[in-house]
Amino acid sequence: MTNRASDFVNAERLNDRLAEMARLGATAAGGVDRPALSPADGDAQRLMAAWGAPLGLTPSRDPAGNFFLRWAGLHADAAPVMSGSHLDSQPTGGKYDGVYGVVAALEAVQALIDAGRQPDMPVDIVAWMNEEGSRFAPGMLGSAAFAGARSLEDTLAVTDAEGATVADALAALAPGLVTMPTRALGGAVHAYIEAHIEQGPVLEREGLQVGVVTGIQGKHTYRVTVHGEAAHAGTSTRAERKDALLAATAMVQALAAEIHDAQDCVKFTVGRFDVTPSAPSVVASRVVFSIDLRHPDTETLRTLSDRIEPICTAHRGPCAVEVVRLSAADSLTFPHALREHIDRAATALAIPHRDLPSAAGHDARYLHATCPTAMIFVPSRDGITHNEAEYTAPADLYAGARVLTDVLDRLITSAKTP
Repeated sequence: MTNRASDFVNAERLNDRLAEMARLGATAAGGVDRPALSPADGDAQRLMAAWGAPLGLTPSRDPAGNFFLRWAGLHADAAPVMSGSHLDSQPTGGKYDGVYGVVAALEAVQALIDAGRQPDMPVDIVAWMNEEGSRFAPGMLGSAAFAGARSLEDTLAVTDAEGATVADALAALAPGLVTMPTRALGGAVHAYIEAHIEQGPVLEREGLQVGVVTGIQGKHTYRVTVHGEAAHAGTSTRAERKDALLAATAMVQALAAEIHDAQDCVKFTVGRFDVTPSAPSVVASRVVFSIDLRHPDTETLRTLSDRIEPICTAHRGPCAVEVVRLSAADSLTFPHALREHIDRAATALAIPHRDLPSAAGHDARYLHATCPTAMIFVPSRDGITHNEAEYTAPADLYAGARVLTDVLDRLITSAKTP
């Protein structure tokens, strides 16, 4: 009889749970629209709690809206091992981004229980609040608050496009989650492992099932507000106008041209562009747009980031401009010891794998500053993500969950330090 915990991972159960979770916020095109702290997000947390109840897992939430399922350890006060990701999605997101890491962590814990394991320290399955940043900007608010990188006060004050704050959204969800006890924000963590779809084409292209993530490239985000003046489209002359839209588009074009690199390594994105009053016959009085800037080299990223405000100022024309940096996360490398755990687990299971960096940001970025942290990738078909067509084959989901299970198995005895 096997004593390998990963042999207790149930592929059908894993896929059934992912399919059931995808019905919460399902879109007509087969994707998921589950904003952070929305009713569908609350439903997802309740579903996780319901799955954990027969296993004796205790649900809780912290003041920042992070959700936890705890498997009690022999030493209740010990720092927990954590594994998870997020349950929120993009407006036209897929069925696997984020949620795979949460459901895979639950599957791993269930496999460990079925294998007869008893952890020395607690094990927390976690779903971080607002990883995507599609409702509240910036993203990864929950993990940043947990790690102390952002104050709880600042986190609760962040607003969505409708003017609702995080505090408002938490209060709206509270009645439906009243049975979940609260826990303190933050605290010591023994180790954190996050499973995730790759969100890129490398693993699929090379016929591999698992990626051992070496680190995460840096990301700086900005909100740019251009102030102009509303005017009649038919009567105001060009010389009189303070057209916020023309100024904003000039800034975007200048940024795209001046930040571009010949190696195509810089990732520059303007994903949000809000125009006021957004009327066909009125000169725009105000434009707000976002900037997402990424690069794997920290010094290069900082240098490019420092150019954003001067470029915007130089192209503002007769308008005024405010440039606010929302977040500044530099590139990072995960510790070698935890990556070795992943490599050894995949090798022992004969699962083809390789090292690769993450071009996308993840909650693991903030946990990295507080505890030994690592990530496990599984393939994304055609590299498609943040898209309703997002897909990962069941066999690959199963492979990643098996590796995660055996890595957690090595970590849940206190003598086996990360």
